[in-house]
Amino acid sequence: MKLILKTPHALNLMKPDFFSKYEWRYHLAMMPVIFAAGNYYFIGPDYFTNAGSFLIGTGLIFVLYWSSVVVLTIAIRRIISWYPSVDQTPGRIRAMFWLIGSLTLLLTMICVGLYSSIPGTTVTFTWAWLWPAIIFCEFANFPLCALLGLIYTLDQWKKNQAESEKLERIASEQQFNLLKGQVNPHFLFNSLNTLSSLIGEDPERAEHFVEDLAKIYRYMLQAAKTDLVSLNAELGFLQTYIRLLQVRHGENLQVMQPAHHPADIYVPPLVLQIMVDHAVKHNIMSANKTLTIHIEVLDLQNLRVRNNIQSKIRTIGTDKVGLAALNSKYLALSSRQVLVEETATDFTVILPLLSDRVPVSQVIE
Repeated sequence: MKLILKTPHALNLMKPDFFSKYEWRYHLAMMPVIFAAGNYYFIGPDYFTNAGSFLIGTGLIFVLYWSSVVVLTIAIRRIISWYPSVDQTPGRIRAMFWLIGSLTLLLTMICVGLYSSIPGTTVTFTWAWLWPAIIFCEFANFPLCALLGLIYTLDQWKKNQAESEKLERIASEQQFNLLKGQVNPHFLFNSLNTLSSLIGEDPERAEHFVEDLAKIYRYMLQAAKTDLVSLNAELGFLQTYIRLLQVRHGENLQVMQPAHHPADIYVPPLVLQIMVDHAVKHNIMSANKTLTIHIEVLDLQNLRVRNNIQSKIRTIGTDKVGLAALNSKYLALSSRQVLVEETATDFTVILPLLSDRVPVSQVIE
């Protein structure tokens, strides 16, 4: 079974209403200008003095105007869907002018053809009537292209801002929750209880235990202030953390770390501790049932953390909240996601390895 953890992310190209309020305002403002100028060109002064000519001209241009607007709006939004990102703006603008220019030419020819069929007008379907109308319509449609392009850009900017703020909020909450989760009373109680036993049985070992405990909390406090840590630092911390766990669990817990790994790869802080705690929390450990966790570097791109399944009453598959939050942390740093794989015998999490080119506030080496 394979599961990709995703954070909801969808940018709708159009609003539920076909026209936004800004488009409505633009068209309502342009209608009197277009109606008067267009009918004066095709019908002449009779449009303003003859009631019959006024009604016919207004009705015809109303149909032509809104038909053209709908066609051009659909075309512009289709172009936007072809070139959605900001870095595609030059291509989007070029496509807009070419397609809108061609559609405007066709729509103008239809317009002249319809006006030439009205009795009482002097309009003929000739080049003398076509070229002024084409020039007028082309220039009239440029503001429409600019308006829709501006509306899309502003709308996209707002969505990107909202998405960025959402990811930052999730990342911040996750960082805070991680810190709270690590410095929790249960862990502290178990550590102090173990230390109390060691003091009477083996004072020297108790001293080493205190030193490791201090290292753990020092690292956690440092990790709370950074976005990434080197894999080397994280594995060093994990080694100390495993020593603390093995004081309690002994050889029933085995963690196999990679022997070799590059120095310039990074992960979010405490990610390996989360994976180990996840395995310990959901699996039984005993002398006959050793819990083994394998940590491997795959092709310098991913880190695989795999453990054998020895489930407690609560199954491993029920706890996806922590992994989803970890996935949100990765999405805040890059576009790569956490991959979870579960079989009848193994539970595996694939964690992306990041480079120091990811913009972060601070990196622990």
